[in-house]
Amino acid sequence: MDAAALVTQAPLAQAAALRAGHVSAVDLAEASLRAARQVDARVNAFAELDPDGAHTAAQAADRRRAAGEDGPLLGVPIALKDDLDAAGHVTSWGTRARTTPASADGPVVAAIRTAGLVPIGRTTLPELAVYGFTESERFGVTRNPVDPGRTSGGSSGGSAAAVAGGAVGIATASDGGGSIRIPASCCGLVGIKPGAGRTPGGGWNGLAVQGCVTRRVADSATYLDLVGDFPTPLAAAAEQDPPGLRVGVDLASPVTPALPLDPELDAAVRRAADVLAGLGHDVREVRVRYGAMAAGFVARMLHGVAGAAAQVDDPSLLEPRTAEVAWIGRRLPDAAVRRAIRQGEAFGRRALADLGVDVLLTPPARGPAVPVGHWAGRRGLTTMLGLAQQYAHTPPWNHAGVPAAVVPVSRSELGLPLAVQCVVGPDEDARLVSVAAQLERALPAVPRGSRVSPGDPG
Repeated sequence: MDAAALVTQAPLAQAAALRAGHVSAVDLAEASLRAARQVDARVNAFAELDPDGAHTAAQAADRRRAAGEDGPLLGVPIALKDDLDAAGHVTSWGTRARTTPASADGPVVAAIRTAGLVPIGRTTLPELAVYGFTESERFGVTRNPVDPGRTSGGSSGGSAAAVAGGAVGIATASDGGGSIRIPASCCGLVGIKPGAGRTPGGGWNGLAVQGCVTRRVADSATYLDLVGDFPTPLAAAAEQDPPGLRVGVDLASPVTPALPLDPELDAAVRRAADVLAGLGHDVREVRVRYGAMAAGFVARMLHGVAGAAAQVDDPSLLEPRTAEVAWIGRRLPDAAVRRAIRQGEAFGRRALADLGVDVLLTPPARGPAVPVGHWAGRRGLTTMLGLAQQYAHTPPWNHAGVPAAVVPVSRSELGLPLAVQCVVGPDEDARLVSVAAQLERALPAVPRGSRVSPGDPG
């Protein structure tokens, strides 16, 4: 089997080819690195490529298979978001202000190595993972492979661009306010935010969790099983249709209810709702009572950014708008943050229960991916206010600590990805995966990722 053609296949398909002996992990890693260089030249998805490390990890995977070992993703290439510690590499967090290499692997990278995945490099992100777009002074602009004039989202924008562009089938991603789901929705991918505490390496006062972006629900579920701790295996949940569920649909913005929703995105969410209704679920329109959610989330997020800014090697090198956001966060008293955490937990317990629904459908944003540079030159506070309007639908569920996922639904007339966000109650990760996979199977085939090949300059 041609390793170059296999690079663009789903991780589970790559693992099956490796298991059958159709390709070696070394050949697949080399093909992925070649594709990554082509993708990077077009959309700037990578902060660093690591051919030596990839070759070493791939050789180890081949030896493990030769010794009779197997694993769901053993030997599969993966890209690492540049917020994960890997021994000997600088964890840049998208900033010039961090320059010290990590002394050891962090828990997520350690789990990746144990599973035998093959890291080929590190993907770009905005400074300190603060923004819903991936543009930084250190690494420049990361573009959307679907339309290079559009943002790939953020903060896991490099990871989404790497997968959507065809460099890898899976890339790690993290989510403190939408940073998995926003890039997934911008680039036409699946993005699952696990419930709080289910994967290692959280941050931002409990808002952030680790996950990944892929093209299919089953691939994300398999990866999450390898790095996380879930009462019910998610890969098995992806193969099972859920029983009849009560599904609520809320199209209103959590921050500005009167803010209009892009008509094509409105239609995409309603289409997903109609599909679920056709599958036998009880679908109804609802209105979430968000209360003081926004204030609580902002307190936790700003305080978290301030903490991250305090850990850089040279604070004077932070971008002005990031320094401004951190300055505001430092002025928040710890007691206010503790209250916000308790408020978020209470919101998570009651949000869906008060509606009498098992699953909530919302848009992931107020419209599809915005043009590159949309927020360029803005100060910290005005940037955050703009992001709060465009991406108001994702932060509530970090604040609540509940699982949420983005599933591609269709494309706009301009060819831009349109998606739906699915939300469930606390500790219901398996239900989320089950309904997301069912929706994915029932929707007509949706193009995932780039409209052009990795070698096409677009």
